[in-house]
Amino acid sequence: MTYQGSGVDADQVAQSLADVTEQLRQTWTVPKGKIGSVRLDFGLFANIIEIGNNRGIAMTTDGVGSKVLVAQRMGKYDTIGIDCIAMNVNDLLCVGATPLAMVDYIAVQVLDPGCLGELAKGLTEGALRAGISIPGGEIAQVRDVIKSETGKDGAGFDLAGSAIGIVDLDRIIVGERVRPGDAIIGIESNGVHSNGLTLARKAIGQDVSLYDKAFPELGRSLGEELLQPTHIYTREILPLVKADSDIDVKALFHITGDGFLNLSRVPPRVTFVIEMVPSPPPVFSIIQQLGGIADSEMFEVFNMGTGFCLVVPETQAGRTLELVGRFGKKAYRLGHVTERDPEDWEVVIHTPDVRFRGKGKSFTSF
Repeated sequence: MTYQGSGVDADQVAQSLADVTEQLRQTWTVPKGKIGSVRLDFGLFANIIEIGNNRGIAMTTDGVGSKVLVAQRMGKYDTIGIDCIAMNVNDLLCVGATPLAMVDYIAVQVLDPGCLGELAKGLTEGALRAGISIPGGEIAQVRDVIKSETGKDGAGFDLAGSAIGIVDLDRIIVGERVRPGDAIIGIESNGVHSNGLTLARKAIGQDVSLYDKAFPELGRSLGEELLQPTHIYTREILPLVKADSDIDVKALFHITGDGFLNLSRVPPRVTFVIEMVPSPPPVFSIIQQLGGIADSEMFEVFNMGTGFCLVVPETQAGRTLELVGRFGKKAYRLGHVTERDPEDWEVVIHTPDVRFRGKGKSFTSF
């Protein structure tokens, strides 16, 4: 079983995005240095708009994907709003921005006050965790567009958001200073987070009783585990990127779809060598066994237990681990940066148990 076979074609998405961005780039008419100019290119986790006085507004937009279908299946809507906040806020962090606010968009099959109230509860909790406000949003009733996968009339919905943050233009972080010898630090995830749910659902297949099945290694049902909220990394990351920080953070990565292949989203032609991979939480092995999914596919689709990465000088790796660890999440030195591999591999995972080389959207065993 593969992600492409379950309906998500990463190569097709990349080509479609190229066509779209070619058109949208025509709107970038404000010269650099003027209020309203676009500072970054497409393809990063967020973009930045100049607002004067060496300040920029970071902007991003994202949703929770097919995780909404798991929420429908479980009839549980009070945490998925946290995911929506996390997917946006974590992306803002990746350009060194301090998140400020998010507006949400909720599309529903039928206006159900109970469901909407639960969604709002999760959005509120997520915003409080992230330290942001929700100053507005939109609820659209689009019965002809949104359908319920469960067959329960009115249960269908979609959830997305657009978030902004603030950053000094001379403190934007996009990875351009990453150099060979730098250390790669990883911070653990809460599990699946909000990516790969299409493949996870296909692995479960038609046996929907598996959602309610309690797995001893999880300590809860599989459905409850899949709904564990995406971790919001503001507490771990913001202290490291502030002006008075003694850590020189060179790059930040929200590990979403594409897993560790996200590390290649930096300008320098370098190779990221992963020498240590923490043991993935048991939910990943359950998904893999249910779907008969190859190891390489798992690392291409899921975060495999690492939800966020950063690159710092090797001499600051220990101090970084110490600072991040203060907030309860485990952090690890995953590996280091080298000159670009002679065969142009962008990410190499080389541990006693895992050996993959990756470029673009895929890993190859070696």
